[in-house]
Amino acid sequence: MTRSATRTAHINLRALDTQRSLIDRAAALLGKSRSDFMLETACREAENVLLDQKLFLLDQASFDAFEQALDAPAKDNPALRQLMARKSPWE
Repeated sequence: MTRSATRTAHINLRALDTQRSLIDRAAALLGKSRSDFMLETACREAENVLLDQKLFLLDQASFDAFEQALDAPAKDNPALRQLMARKSPWE
């Protein structure tokens, strides 16, 4: 959403005082209003939820290309192999 767009849709919700305080503190740290912070955060999370969906709708040609890519052998990736061989920081 561009800054010049006029907000006309209302979104109302009730929160605990502790939740509002938490949101206000985080918004203040970022120099944002409560509304801007909540809208940006909610929209980002909504996008993540939508992007995490496992249903793909493809036409037959796209599905065939997708299936072919999945069935193709993995290409050698030395950087990934090196990363996977490293010990995890928490180990």
